[in-house]
Amino acid sequence: MPSSHMEDQIVEFIHEYQEINGTHVQVYEQPPSSVEFLRNCVHPNRPAIIKNAFSHWPAYTLWTNEYLREKLGDSIVTVATTPNGYADAVTYDPVTDREYFALPHEQSMPFGRFLDIIEGKASTPHAHYISLQNDSLHTEYLALKDDIEEEIGWCSEALGKKPDAVNFWMGNDKSITSLHKDPYENCYAVLRGTKTFVLLPPSEYYCMHEKLYQSAIYTPDTTAGSYELKPMDPPMQTPWIPVDPLHPDLERYPRFKHARPITVTIEKGDMLYLPALWFHQVLQHGDEGVIAINAWYDMDYRNILYPSFGLFRNLLLENKESEEEDDDDDV
Repeated sequence: MPSSHMEDQIVEFIHEYQEINGTHVQVYEQPPSSVEFLRNCVHPNRPAIIKNAFSHWPAYTLWTNEYLREKLGDSIVTVATTPNGYADAVTYDPVTDREYFALPHEQSMPFGRFLDIIEGKASTPHAHYISLQNDSLHTEYLALKDDIEEEIGWCSEALGKKPDAVNFWMGNDKSITSLHKDPYENCYAVLRGTKTFVLLPPSEYYCMHEKLYQSAIYTPDTTAGSYELKPMDPPMQTPWIPVDPLHPDLERYPRFKHARPITVTIEKGDMLYLPALWFHQVLQHGDEGVIAINAWYDMDYRNILYPSFGLFRNLLLENKESEEEDDDDDV
């Protein structure tokens, strides 16, 4: 960890950024021009909510459960399953009495069966979430491709590129995405239900208490009908954030007191522009399931933001050597 003097300077840096930018999120009632979007959002690396951005998409009215069942019912899709709704999250395992970076169990099933779970026709205590992040619209959900405009015109023009990936998301209240960041400019469109994003800028990395965790994966116990965490073999470490920004444990994670989370709720018809490297936790709500489409544009690595963030991370990543020693002992 850096010296106390350096930590004081980092805290001052965080507070200065907060004083300059506050917690304001720009709201556009109509899609902005590419120049306006570039000037007000991309260059300053600030989020925005864009209303009426995709009400002309056929998906906006077509994507009922009945329509999706007709288009995809027998198609085999990948579903992330966990006992607690937290996938890709720091999770305590009472069996081993340690925390892991927990990966979901991924299972293949007909889309119609997944819909039965979401609609409550198939009873299960577990959380099921369609969250494959591999340009899934062009793989498992190709049948829906013509129902949306994959390219966000004003965003593509501003960034001078097309999306690297377009993903289909569907789940319910059980699934929560833990605090993390992505190296993408993200246009996130909610087509059903609501998504609540808790946002924090890259300048607040110091507050996150990120450290290395041994990776484990949820594995089904068919006899007990439950899931257990099994450490990856060979051992693998993943840097992740343990803090819940809505209920932070300030005794364990005291630096989070300097953070100023921004909470926004994205409703049906709204699009969130989430800038590259912004931390975000996501909750969702919808009686018949929540559906979203997002377009990922690769960030501009020439921007000083990327190496600056890397510098902070190298200075602050907690307990790297001690965590590595612990994992070596477990082998």
